[in-house]
Amino acid sequence: MKSSMIKTSFGLLLSTFLSLSLASADAPPKETPPNIVFFFADDQTTDTLGCYGNAVIKTPNIDQLAARGTRFENAFVSQPICWVSRTSILTGLTGRSYGEKDRPEFARPDAVETLYSDLLRRSGYRTGYFGKWHAKMPKDFVRQDHFDEFEAIGRNPYYKKQADGSLRHETEVIVDRGVEFIQNQPAGKPFALNLWFNACHAEDNDRRPGIGHFPWPRTVDGMYDDVTIAPPRLNDPAIFDSLPGFLQTTIGRERYFWRWNTDQKYQTNMRSYYRMVSGIDGAIGRFMAALESAGLADNTIIVYSADNGYYMANRGLAGKWSHYDEAIRVPLIVMDPRLPAEAKGKTTAALATNLDFPATFLDWADVEIPQRYQGRSLVPITTGNVPSDWRSETFHEHFAERKRIPAFEGLRSDRYKYVRYFDHGNHEFLHDLKNDPNELVNLVDDPKHAATLSEFRDRTTKKVAALGGPLNPLKAFSESTAPHPKASANVSAKLDREGFVRVFDGKTLKGWDGDKAYWSVQDGALTGVTDGSLKSNRFITWKHSTIRNFELRVKVKVTAGGNSGLQYRGTSRPDLGLDIVSGYQCDVVAKVPKYNGMLYEEKGRRILAHANEKVVVDADGNSWVVGKLNDDNFASAAFDTNQWHDYRVLVEGNHHRHWIDGRPTADLIDLDEKGRSLEGVLAVQVHVGPAMKIQYKDFKIKHLPDDLDLLEPDEVQIPADAYGVRPQGRLPKSWKAPIYGQR
Repeated sequence: MKSSMIKTSFGLLLSTFLSLSLASADAPPKETPPNIVFFFADDQTTDTLGCYGNAVIKTPNIDQLAARGTRFENAFVSQPICWVSRTSILTGLTGRSYGEKDRPEFARPDAVETLYSDLLRRSGYRTGYFGKWHAKMPKDFVRQDHFDEFEAIGRNPYYKKQADGSLRHETEVIVDRGVEFIQNQPAGKPFALNLWFNACHAEDNDRRPGIGHFPWPRTVDGMYDDVTIAPPRLNDPAIFDSLPGFLQTTIGRERYFWRWNTDQKYQTNMRSYYRMVSGIDGAIGRFMAALESAGLADNTIIVYSADNGYYMANRGLAGKWSHYDEAIRVPLIVMDPRLPAEAKGKTTAALATNLDFPATFLDWADVEIPQRYQGRSLVPITTGNVPSDWRSETFHEHFAERKRIPAFEGLRSDRYKYVRYFDHGNHEFLHDLKNDPNELVNLVDDPKHAATLSEFRDRTTKKVAALGGPLNPLKAFSESTAPHPKASANVSAKLDREGFVRVFDGKTLKGWDGDKAYWSVQDGALTGVTDGSLKSNRFITWKHSTIRNFELRVKVKVTAGGNSGLQYRGTSRPDLGLDIVSGYQCDVVAKVPKYNGMLYEEKGRRILAHANEKVVVDADGNSWVVGKLNDDNFASAAFDTNQWHDYRVLVEGNHHRHWIDGRPTADLIDLDEKGRSLEGVLAVQVHVGPAMKIQYKDFKIKHLPDDLDLLEPDEVQIPADAYGVRPQGRLPKSWKAPIYGQR
C-alpha cells in the first residue's frame, strides 16, 4: 500500500514536470529588455541638424539615426532653461510641480527622492550618467546615489587636461566614459546610459569670438571655414523693435551683444557653433561603432534631443528663455533597432515634450510608470500607432532667474499659442501658428480672436492650478541692457567715474586666458616671462569682451632685450595654438625707439608705421608716410628699461593713435577695407628672442561708441611726396622707398 502510494505520487510529479517542460518549450522566449542610450545636447535648435533641413551643417551620424528611427517635428520643452528642463526629465514633472513654493526652480526633496534611473535600477538595469548635471537639488541630495556609475563633467573649461598633459574636449571625454561603460557591461544585463553634453552651450565668461566663446573639439578644426553662414531667418530689425520693452532689455538682448551683433562676430561664432554640433556628431559616431563592436547595437535604443532651443540672433536675441518656438522647440530622434523596416525613417507631427522622456524609458523597460509623471510614453508614436487621445496642446512656462528673465506661462496647440508674462502686467501674446508660423503678429487686440483668447486664457489658468498654482508676485525686476547701447562692449561691464573698465585686477589672472607657463601676477602686475627658448610668440587674452572703438591706458615695464606688444582688434588663431592671436599691435620694444610704440599687424601686413611716423594705408593696402609726429630728437628717446612707462592707445573707427609717456608714437588711418579689422580681442604677448620679463599694471579701457564714422579715401589727402613705409626684414642696399606721386 505504501509502495503503491509512492509510485502514484512519483508519477504525478513526473507528469507535472513533463507538462511544464513541454509548456515551457512551446512558449516564446522572453525578450531581453532593451538597452537605452540618451544623448542630450545643450542649447540646440532643430535648425542646426542636417536631418531637420540644414544643408550646410555636417551631422551624418545623427542624420543616420533619423533615417533608422523616428524624427519628431514638434518636440518642445516645458521650460526653456538648462537646469529646469533637465530636472523635469529626471523627475517627470514640470518646474512648477517639482519646485519649492518660494523658490520654484529648486527641487523639493520629495520630488527628487526617486528618479527614473532609480526605477530602472530596481528592475535590473545598470545605469550610467556622464556629463553636464546642472540641476538645483536639495541640500542633502547625492547625485551619484541615483546611478550605478556617475561622473559630472562640466565646461569652464571645455578642454580637460589629461594625464599626459594633453587637452581633450568635454564632448570627447563624455563619450570616452560612455564607451568604457559599455565595454564593461555584464553579459545579459540591460543598461540605461545618459550622455549629457555641455555643447553647444557658450562659454559665457569668455566672450572672445570663435574658439573662446564656442569651443569645439579639435577634431573638427577648420570645418566651415570656407562657408558663409546665412543671416538669421528673422533678422529684420523691425521684428526686434516690435517686442515689448521687457523683452528688449533682458539677458537675451544682453548676450546678443556678446556674440551676434556684428557680421564678423556672427560668422565667426556660427561657424564655431556648427563645429560644436559636428563635434557631437563625430563623438556619437565613435560611440555607435563601439556599440556595434561590443555586440550590443541590435538591442540598444538611441535617443537624441536637447534641453532647450536657441535664438542664434533671430528676433535680435541670444539664448532661449522666452516663449517663441526658437526657444522651446528642440530636436528629438528615437532610433529603436528592434522595430520592423516599415517603422523606420519616419517623421511625426505628434506633440512631444521633455516630460515624456522618463515615461518612455520606463515603458521600454516594462517598468510601471508612476502616476505622478506628467508626460506620456512615446513608444506608441515610434511604432506608428499614435493614440487617439494623444495630447493636442503643450504647456510652457519660465520662472528661473525671475529677477532678470521675464516669467511667462501658456499653452501651445497645433494652431495657436497663448502666453502671458505674469510679472509684467500679464502682458499677453496670441499667435496663429497656421497663418503666422513665425509668430510675428500678436492677435490679442484683434476682436476676431477674442473668443480664442478667452478660451486659451481660461485653460491656461486651469492648467497652472493643476500643476501647483500661480507663483508669488515678484518684488523687483532688473533690466540687463539698453536695447541699443552706445558701446556694445560696455554691456555687463562695470565702469568707473571716467567711463573706464578695469581690465586687470592687480591680484589674479581672472578674466584672462593664456599659458601659465609664461604668464602670472607678480608685484601687482600682469607679468610675462620667457627664458629665451620660445619658438613662437605666446599671448594672454582678455576674455570679457571684444573691443571696437576705445581708449586704452596701461603702465608698462620691460627688461633689457624685451619685446612685447599691446594686441588689439585681434583674432584668435587656434590653427597656430589656443593662445595665439593676430591683429593690430602697439609694440613694446626695449631701447629701440623706431619700434617702441609703432603700429604692427600680426595678420600679415606686418609693420604699418614705425614709431614717430604719421601714416595712411591706402585702399590697396600700401602704407605711406605722410609726416612725422615729433622733432628729430625723438630718436634719442630710449624709454628706459626696468622703469614704468605710460602707454596710451586711442582707436576711433579706422584712425589709430599711440603714445608713450605723453609723446605720440603712431598716427595711422587705415583705408584698406579688405585688410583692416574694425573689432576683435585685446591681448598682450611675450616674444621670441632673448630672455625677458614684461609687466603691465593699472590696465584699463574706455569703450567708445560703436557707430563712430570711418574716414573714407576721398576725405584723406596723401601728399605726392609721401613715401612708403620701410618693410620688415633685410632689404637690398639698393632699396629705395617708393614715392606716392611716382607710382
